Amino acid sequence: MKRSRRRSEIVAEINITPLTDVALVLLIIFMITTPLILQSSIKVNLPEAASGKPLTGTRQINITVAEDNTVHIDDKLVTRKQLIATVRAAHRENPELEVILFSDRMVRFKNIVSILDDLNEIGIKNLNIAAQVEK
Repeated sequence: MKRSRRRSEIVAEINITPLTDVALVLLIIFMITTPLILQSSIKVNLPEAASGKPLTGTRQINITVAEDNTVHIDDKLVTRKQLIATVRAAHRENPELEVILFSDRMVRFKNIVSILDDLNEIGIKNLNIAAQVEK
């Protein structure tokens, strides 16, 4: 009696299902964590407001004035001249630029008025002052 040997065929394909699963999980993780990363890292104690509406701007610049009167544009520390130059350049690029001003409630009002005057001179029409909802 003769025994026949059967050789199993070697599969020359790579199973990409686990790779696809890992890629999709990573995509979901990045989609969830990106908004958290993009939030401002500068801690500001915002004033409270009884009314307001959420913003829906396409292009915006966030200006933050911290309690120690330092000015930040999108989390980057800037001088007064850099603030004006940056906003002016962005306004030239997009005349419908939306500026959101975050200011700590302990900042002196004259500092805020000074920044508002600069933004008015540049020609910013879409200006919003951030506040938190009253409790």
